[in-house]
Amino acid sequence: MSASQPPFATTHAPTPSAPEHDLEINVGEYVKTLRRHWRLIAVLVVISLAVSLVRYAMTPPAYRATTMIQIERGGISTLTSNQNPWLENYWNLEYYPTQYRLLESRGLAERVVKNLRLNEDADFNPNAAFTRPKPATAPTAIEDRAMLAGLAGRVMGGLEINPVKNTQLVEISYISNSAPLAARVANGVADTYIDWGIETRSETAGKASSFIGAQIETIKSEIADKESQLQAYGKRTDIVALDPSSNVLLQRLEALNTDYTGAVSDRINKEARLNQLQNVTATSLPESLEGALVGSLRADQLGLEREYATKLNTYKPEWPAMIELKSRIDRGRVGLNKQIDDALTKARSSARSEFETASHREQALADQLRQIKGENMQMNSAAVEYNNLKTEVQTRRNLLDDLLKKQSETGVASRLETTRESNVRIVDRALVPGGKFQPSLRKSVTYGLLFGLVLGIAAVLVIEYLDRTVKSPEELQRLLGLPTLAVIPDISETDTRSGYRYGYAYGYGYGRKSATAKARVKANPSAKREEIAIELMPQTRPRTVVSEAYRSLRTSLLLSSADELRVVAVTSSEAGEGKTATSVNLAVVMAQLGKRVLLIDSDLRKPRVHQVFKLSNRLGLVSALTGSVKPEEIFLRTEIPNLFATPSGPIPPNPSELLASHRMRELIQVVRGAFDFVVIDTPPVLAVTDSTLVGSVCDGIILCLRARSVVREDARASRDRLRMADVRVLGTVLNRYLQTHGNYGKRYEKYEAYVEPLRETGESAA
Repeated sequence: MSASQPPFATTHAPTPSAPEHDLEINVGEYVKTLRRHWRLIAVLVVISLAVSLVRYAMTPPAYRATTMIQIERGGISTLTSNQNPWLENYWNLEYYPTQYRLLESRGLAERVVKNLRLNEDADFNPNAAFTRPKPATAPTAIEDRAMLAGLAGRVMGGLEINPVKNTQLVEISYISNSAPLAARVANGVADTYIDWGIETRSETAGKASSFIGAQIETIKSEIADKESQLQAYGKRTDIVALDPSSNVLLQRLEALNTDYTGAVSDRINKEARLNQLQNVTATSLPESLEGALVGSLRADQLGLEREYATKLNTYKPEWPAMIELKSRIDRGRVGLNKQIDDALTKARSSARSEFETASHREQALADQLRQIKGENMQMNSAAVEYNNLKTEVQTRRNLLDDLLKKQSETGVASRLETTRESNVRIVDRALVPGGKFQPSLRKSVTYGLLFGLVLGIAAVLVIEYLDRTVKSPEELQRLLGLPTLAVIPDISETDTRSGYRYGYAYGYGYGRKSATAKARVKANPSAKREEIAIELMPQTRPRTVVSEAYRSLRTSLLLSSADELRVVAVTSSEAGEGKTATSVNLAVVMAQLGKRVLLIDSDLRKPRVHQVFKLSNRLGLVSALTGSVKPEEIFLRTEIPNLFATPSGPIPPNPSELLASHRMRELIQVVRGAFDFVVIDTPPVLAVTDSTLVGSVCDGIILCLRARSVVREDARASRDRLRMADVRVLGTVLNRYLQTHGNYGKRYEKYEAYVEPLRETGESAA
């Protein structure tokens, strides 16, 4: 390193490690964010409330009537047993879910429409009042079916089925714009459901009775035929009676006939069971055929459906947990149906196998009987034939007695059905509602306020998320990984009584801030003279919050490095971020320590230091860099003790070349020996390259950023551009920070409370 080169010219600042993101959720920050946007939230709440009230006013009144019924498990039929699988299973775990679904089915709704003749009710079917006389040709069945389905859909649309938890009770509610119609339909649904169950059981018993009756007629015909044969044979052979005990062959024949009778009876039972299993559905599968696995699956499935029905009162069906539970229920139902189908298939296969075995046994016994008969015919064909016919008649009579007994039981069940006894009974019939169910003013207001509040909070959070500007020093430190040396409050927004304002911004043609500032100056030319500039506030108003913030910057800067800082540059990412105010006030607070301080305006494009101190800009930094004057001639004394200023001088056509020249480095060496501390005001980083040139010959540079103005990408680009030029970035200064934001605002409020008693006396004395 040459002797003319500054100590920090080639020293690389250590690259800070990537900032760690704070994962802690700061509720206070969210609350403050909501408070900042309370007007937006209030507007959305008012709009939502107004919409709710308009909807309340436009919603027609609706009435709800409720009927309560009790559904007992199983039926009243005396034929319910494991030998009657066509009847409902008493312990079927799907029984109650099936009944609830039947109550909501379209088939039941169509029966309600027919029973109550709702198509002729003007309250239910407004078209009924305008129905024209029917033409000579009646409507087709498709048209009638479509109309019936449409009316059934209306019934289903207003119907609500609510099982009472841990009971056999079910509430049937119906909502309608007519109170009498609501009660009528609710009661009609309950009555129709009971009638439907009675008809279903009657139909099942009728089918069983028809099957048994057909078998009885067949057996009677066979008995009559065998008796005719027996009488004809007895007359032909003159046989009056036979004593089986005296003939071994006849005893064997009688035993075989007995076995054959049992085989025929067993075959008929097996055939009946097979026919019955062919008509059995999955919901009426007997418990004896289910097995432990199906029972366990039924219990699990019922538990999942009860859990879903319970959670449905709390969560919406679109909630992810509800969707997953619904998926589990569907998969469980598919698995259960598969197990039931497998069990039913296995039962049918077993019944078919038993029937075939019984048929084979019957055939085998029949073959043996034919063989014995042949032998007996050789010995006494007449006696054997007579005894054989007699045995066959007796066998069929025994079978006829069994079938008549079962027919008698079926007849008893049919007579019980005619009494309209049912396992479902009405506990409370629906009454005509005395008041409307909806709309509810309280619910409308509550939902309107709640929805508006949620919408407002969501809008605020979206706005905050889309806002890419730097808002707080904590965010700035996490974003750049650089220390925040000071936070300068926004006096123009937090202390309007004092009249303090930031100096006017300017730009380099890269943004809209300069245009805004020029428009403000043009609209009010006297504004700058009326307001107290922030640049000299530590000298003119030393007990303000802003002055204390700059003194904090001085302390942080002096403690930011183990090496002595003599020459420090100040820059910003864009124009209007307070870099000139920071440069001037930093020089002021340094001079207040009793040190010789020099403030150099290296902004050779749009300088402002000479305006702040009201100095002539005829001679300055440009004059020294071009060799027109000696460096000592541009160190101008200001009104502030120990503070000297060097204006920019005439604006040159080549600012970057002058700042990169060897005379600039020589000037820095001169001011190092002549002053205790040097502050250099530089142009913005993103606008021009001047700040990187000046920063490379300084001990370090301070990056000024304006809160809620500079975007994160520009802040990172400024830091990266300085690092690429080997410029040592000492830290950042966050300007125009609202005191109401974050913990820094609280600190400033405490400071104001502390210095308030001294403000009037101290500042008035100043």
